[in-house]
Amino acid sequence: METTFELAYALDTFYFLICGAFVMWMAAGFTMLEAGLVRAKNTTEILTKNVALYAISCIMYMICGYAIMYDGGIFLSGIVGDGATGVTEDAATYAPSADFFFQVVFVATAMSIVSGAVAERMKLWSFLAFAVVLTGFIYPMEGSWTWNGAPVFGMYVLGDLGFSDFAGSGIVHMAGAAAALAGVLVLGARKGKYTKDGKANAIPGANLPLATLGTFILWMGWFGFNGGSVLATATVESANSVAVVFMNTNMAAAGGLVAALILARIMFGKADLTMALNGALAGLVAITAEPSTPTALQATLFGAIGGILVVFSIVTLDKLKIDDPVGAISVHGTVGLLGLLLVPITNSGSSFSGQIIGALTIFVWVFVTSLVVWLALKATIGVRVSEEEEYEGVDMAECGLEAYPEFK
Repeated sequence: METTFELAYALDTFYFLICGAFVMWMAAGFTMLEAGLVRAKNTTEILTKNVALYAISCIMYMICGYAIMYDGGIFLSGIVGDGATGVTEDAATYAPSADFFFQVVFVATAMSIVSGAVAERMKLWSFLAFAVVLTGFIYPMEGSWTWNGAPVFGMYVLGDLGFSDFAGSGIVHMAGAAAALAGVLVLGARKGKYTKDGKANAIPGANLPLATLGTFILWMGWFGFNGGSVLATATVESANSVAVVFMNTNMAAAGGLVAALILARIMFGKADLTMALNGALAGLVAITAEPSTPTALQATLFGAIGGILVVFSIVTLDKLKIDDPVGAISVHGTVGLLGLLLVPITNSGSSFSGQIIGALTIFVWVFVTSLVVWLALKATIGVRVSEEEEYEGVDMAECGLEAYPEFK
């Protein structure tokens, strides 16, 4: 029995770590996607933001985020209780440090969502200051109410109300979008994005091959995002669950891409690549809340609904003059909410009322606290570069480097 437990412990820990590495690779996906969808003069800053936010997320979650989210277990001094010493069959079936690693890459994912939405006009150091607060406090607080099952301000437990979010459509993606929306409202639109009569001007990205590569990296990384959330693979039941989650994750992305591509052709008369890419990501976000219970066909349809919704959302936000250069708020926010609302269709353990209450709790908390932080940064060190710096590109103003100097 002891040998069987040790083997299961080793397999589950190894699987957890590999899935965490897949999710970490999503940081590269977000970086490439955003770098491809912004103008060339703003590429270096996007790259700097993404590598820096990942490092900040890891440090802040180690210092205080994990302790806030899971009532201790790590605070400055590192992980305790790992390895063969002290591990019993009553304990978790994977190493605590593996759990921390898997959780910390989710935090970085939430922060990466903010990066693209505020691109091309935000001060680098103001963004990084916000990253400290989001990853060290704002995200861990809502995470404690959801995945840790702590009472919301001592009033109610979301799980008892029928709230369920398997891998984070709301907890990670909608939360990141809520923080991004607050930042975009404080920042305002890019110069030249909207005409005086309110029409949106298209501002093409500099490198669509790079954006496409980023989408494929995210698609692959999502198998770790959703698959790792099964939390085990060393039994027949858990292995079958992992296989279903992988299958449904893939089918949802495919459904989202095809649906968005067809809708873009109908609406704009062209096969819009950027809408197709966002459609794939929307399908992935839509299935993330519950990838383990739908059939493959249901997952494809859920993804397709997400792909259709994201196109309408991007167009609507443009009409409202909410300038999101990469469509992050639509992909992760609008479709993140959709993902939560789709859960009760296949998961009888959840309820629509519980999903709505959970979504409102996450959105209100993250949006309000983020808005306070953004406004505080605006009043102190400022959040937006000067008009001249924005015109010349934030690469030189913020980083002193150009991503493509030979093309100048």
